[in-house]
Amino acid sequence: MSHDPALRLPAHPPQSRPLDRVDTRERRSAPRAPGELPQDLALVCLSHLRWDFVFQRPQHLMTRWARRHPVLYVEEPVAAELPSWRVVEREEGVRVAIPQLPQGTDAGTRAVLLDALLRSEGMTSYALWYYTPMALPFSRHLKPEVVIYDCMDELSAFAFAPPELRGLEDELFRRADVVFTGGVSLYEAKRDLHANVHAVPSSIDAAHFGLARALRDDPPDQVDIPGPRLGFFGVLDERLDIALLDAVACLRPDWSFVMIGPVVKIDPARLPRRPNLHYLGARPYTALPRYLAGWDVALLPFARNDATRHISPTKTPEYLAAGRRVVSTSIRDVVRPYGEKGLVEIADTPEAFEAACARALAAGEDETTAWLAEVDALLARTSWDRTFGFVRHQVTEARAARRAASARTATRRPVALGGPPACTTT
Repeated sequence: MSHDPALRLPAHPPQSRPLDRVDTRERRSAPRAPGELPQDLALVCLSHLRWDFVFQRPQHLMTRWARRHPVLYVEEPVAAELPSWRVVEREEGVRVAIPQLPQGTDAGTRAVLLDALLRSEGMTSYALWYYTPMALPFSRHLKPEVVIYDCMDELSAFAFAPPELRGLEDELFRRADVVFTGGVSLYEAKRDLHANVHAVPSSIDAAHFGLARALRDDPPDQVDIPGPRLGFFGVLDERLDIALLDAVACLRPDWSFVMIGPVVKIDPARLPRRPNLHYLGARPYTALPRYLAGWDVALLPFARNDATRHISPTKTPEYLAAGRRVVSTSIRDVVRPYGEKGLVEIADTPEAFEAACARALAAGEDETTAWLAEVDALLARTSWDRTFGFVRHQVTEARAARRAASARTATRRPVALGGPPACTTT
């Protein structure tokens, strides 16, 4: 899945609250044009991704929703002896609900608990936003005003995917009013499954990552790593081409490879170990520009397998906004448009990857200036605010269409077949 960037947010102390004591929060007022979503329309997001794990697509979109609407972000459960909810409010304005459930809790019980949570939050009018079809068994009974499926990854292709996921996704496509995909290749795979599908590649906070172009002070854990430095940030999981990383590090012992991010779903012992490979672990999203500023080249060493066939790495525009040259394997949504425009070097074998990195390191000042101009021209056409605006517009349109369809259904009158009923006398 697109865990981009794979860096932890600052930790927040969890707070356990009984359901009857969870307060709703008054939203900040904002002007609303005719036909827009009402401010009291809440958004309930059902996700397989922990809010505090990485700051990525869901966090970018949900924090923007929270500026106008109440947002409840419901995570997957954690084990507990008795069922309860842990609800915390983040400074971004999103309320995060973590179900604490005994092992083996069935979908019916989870549905009852979800109903209780929504009542306690005062959410009687809401949009329902899915990141995972696995939430359907305990949420299909809900009566939202609009249903959104943000299909950010081909989850069925990931390691340890539940066998029932494909069937549940088919059902979610039937229930959804609007579907977004995390990239163009995923859109191409899903566009025939629904009448209202939109390709929404993950976007860029260019100002944040652009800080790397001016920063000069290295983080303490990077300052002693010798240059040249070639870096990667992201989740280290089955999508990482471990063999490629090892081979390139072996080919160039004079280069330092900086790997930032948590290890997920693979045994950490599988990661190659060499003197020039440096695993720094997860780092805050806010700290990324400082690390990027100290890299000479940024890497996308993804394996080419089922898990990466439809990924659209958010890291690509983030690396570019930082002013870093990028070398990637031939991931479809990196090749289009970045590779085709010459903004990213594409290589798959260790020898080709090493040669591409060498070219990036050798780029002269004039060449880099021209390259940066092309980068900035491309990135100027997108931003998370613009992406959110498009998404919100599509949700508004989908809600209006659903309400119109419901109104038409409500005004229909049954028509008797076979003529009027016979007259009767008494």
